[in-house]
Amino acid sequence: MSESFHDNAVEEIKSRCNIVDVIGQVVSLKKMGNNFKGVCPFHNEKTPSFVVSEPKQIFTCFGCGATGDVFEFVKRYYNLDFPSAVERLAKEYQVDYSNHFHDDGKKELYYQINREAATFFYKAFTQTQNEGLSYMRNRGMEPETLKRFGIGYADEQWDSLYKHFMSKNVDVKILIELGLISESKGKYYDKFRNRVMFPIINTRGKVIGFGGRILGEGSPKYLNSQESAVFMKKNNLYGLNISRQEISKENYTILVEGYMDVISLYQSGIRNVAASLGTALTENQAKMLRRYSKNVVLSYDADNAGRAAALRGIEVLRKEGCKAKVLHISDGKDPDEFVRKKGKDAFKSLIQQSLGYVDYKIENLKNRYNLDSYEESIEFLKETAVVLRELGPVEADVYIKKLANEIKISENAIRLEINGNNTQVEPITTPPLSKYGESDRKAQQDFSMSISLIEKNLIKLMILDYKYYEIISNYERVFKTDYAKNIWKAITELYEENEVDEKEIDLKKLQDGLEIAEVSILTDIIDNVQLADKEEQVLMECINKFEWEELTEKENSLLTRLSMADEEENQETIKVLTEELMELQRKKLGGDK
Repeated sequence: MSESFHDNAVEEIKSRCNIVDVIGQVVSLKKMGNNFKGVCPFHNEKTPSFVVSEPKQIFTCFGCGATGDVFEFVKRYYNLDFPSAVERLAKEYQVDYSNHFHDDGKKELYYQINREAATFFYKAFTQTQNEGLSYMRNRGMEPETLKRFGIGYADEQWDSLYKHFMSKNVDVKILIELGLISESKGKYYDKFRNRVMFPIINTRGKVIGFGGRILGEGSPKYLNSQESAVFMKKNNLYGLNISRQEISKENYTILVEGYMDVISLYQSGIRNVAASLGTALTENQAKMLRRYSKNVVLSYDADNAGRAAALRGIEVLRKEGCKAKVLHISDGKDPDEFVRKKGKDAFKSLIQQSLGYVDYKIENLKNRYNLDSYEESIEFLKETAVVLRELGPVEADVYIKKLANEIKISENAIRLEINGNNTQVEPITTPPLSKYGESDRKAQQDFSMSISLIEKNLIKLMILDYKYYEIISNYERVFKTDYAKNIWKAITELYEENEVDEKEIDLKKLQDGLEIAEVSILTDIIDNVQLADKEEQVLMECINKFEWEELTEKENSLLTRLSMADEEENQETIKVLTEELMELQRKKLGGDK
């Protein structure tokens, strides 16, 4: 995986298209020796000085200095960014091209639009009398809490948000893509209507989506934004942007199911809480939680669906190296209702009674079987043996003794069930739960090959100390691969967010702001890039190497342009280019590779 998808698309486009054909569609070209010549489309000129080289597949203008390959021409001529230029040529030459890279270029716009929508909903919630505000107040929510979570209101009209965005000339296609607007039979209408709005904000403070709770009758009760380039449920947790520091401080997360559970617990003073956005807990969500604490208490509903979700959740958390416990509230109450009625201390008491991985799995098996029945007791024991096989000898011994006492079966019988008839067989144990699983390590190795050693070293230096970031920020162009560019941008944003006297990278927050591939690369850099206490030396070597490579690239460009210049028509240009080349070569002689 040494190249990303769009890099492969670029190479495929280059192999299929001829720059002369592309430019010839909009510029009249005439064959002149090995090259083609025409009037430059980028500045006013009467005498043609625009040259296209078919062998070299580049263009250059000896009048205004414009030069580059076919992508550079399409960018300049059609006023496009690079992803859009690639997309245009891909369509023309029928090259399969993923819109993912193009979407990445639009992400900031999507964030801005979502933020504008959140502001619109918030103003509707706070500046006018409305059902949403009445509903939340009736549920005991205080103004400070509502403001902290940015709660909003979508009115019952069909086009309030649509009209707001049309007044700002926002492309309706983007609004549809973000799930803010829907379309039917050529008419547009608001996706969220007559709902309390919960903005979903990532740990970088970006609004990525919304959840809306219906007011009165209607379905669905909760409506979430559809997934988009900036919102994927499996990669995010509601409330973590607010609670992550408390989670680190308390060294455990309370993971709940709903928006209101998070908000009620937070208001009560229990602030190390997050919600899994209405989906079954995913590996990526577990990885995100592990960055702040490996200890997680699942507080799901006590019904069958909630128990099933908790069982799946503790398995996912365990595989990702977390220590999971489960808390079920009696009487069918959810955390929101319980804490509002009985308070913070009562909920904390429940946390103390939460069951660990093994205890919870055994308890669920007990609920499935009638242990007064001989036949069902045997089935219960067989399934329990499967759970105990996962444990090491010491832990298994504790549970065997406990189980034998509870169900009145001898320890030897339980051990035989676990180990089989051969009593010499050791209990099957799971491999130690390392910080990263095998799939993580494989991903790190694959993605790590996608960026250069210079990029890795400079990223490591920027993370270590702000003083290195200040120097490297003058060389932003060194980050050429997409993964490295995105990590660079994320680091820059974090440093710019901090106060002057707090220039320190929050690695957890940095990881949260990256895509999965970029997190793998960053983890590989943190774990495996060793600077051997020679940070200053490594920094200078990287900068010198980059400057050498940059000079070499410019040198090759000048040589190419000189080779395309007409000795009679471009005498003055040849003189300027030659002087520039000589100066550049003097710089190279004065430096090291």
